[in-house]
Amino acid sequence: MTTLICVVVVLALLGLYLSWTAGRLDRLHARIDAARAALDAQLLRRASVAQELATSGILDPAASIVLYEAAHAARQAEPDQREVAESELSQALRVVFAERDAVVEIDAAPGGTEAVGEMTQAVRRVPMARRFHNDAVRAARAVRRHRVVRWLRLAGHAPFPLAFEMDDEPPAVLTTEGGATAQ
Repeated sequence: MTTLICVVVVLALLGLYLSWTAGRLDRLHARIDAARAALDAQLLRRASVAQELATSGILDPAASIVLYEAAHAARQAEPDQREVAESELSQALRVVFAERDAVVEIDAAPGGTEAVGEMTQAVRRVPMARRFHNDAVRAARAVRRHRVVRWLRLAGHAPFPLAFEMDDEPPAVLTTEGGATAQ
């Protein structure tokens, strides 16, 4: 009789552990989905602000074309090309805002201070959103690596989480203290 009770207790504890692990994995996948949505929103905001700046007439024509094309490509990129397109937008932003003089000229233009302020906020939020997403991916991957999770397929049919790797280094003049006048 005591053996039967011990077996039932062990099975109950094992079931509880497996249920808790599956629930945790489900919550991690939900966290990844939420973080990905936030990252997509920040990337879209950055591309939109870049397009607005490019079409505002504040920048010189060459910089406007480079920035507009990179922002448009980032907004229209297919999912498998998104990281490359976003990296190219980051590079275009660094080229356009290569020097502090570029920010000063934009600030001096009508509506330029607001444009620089919006761009500063947008380029600062993208790395944070990407970091949150990649942290959630890392946590889910750690749980999914456990043998019990793999053997019992506790992840269900959820796709294996992938990190979003891109060049998200913002232009230095927009991130340094006092680099942008509007923040």
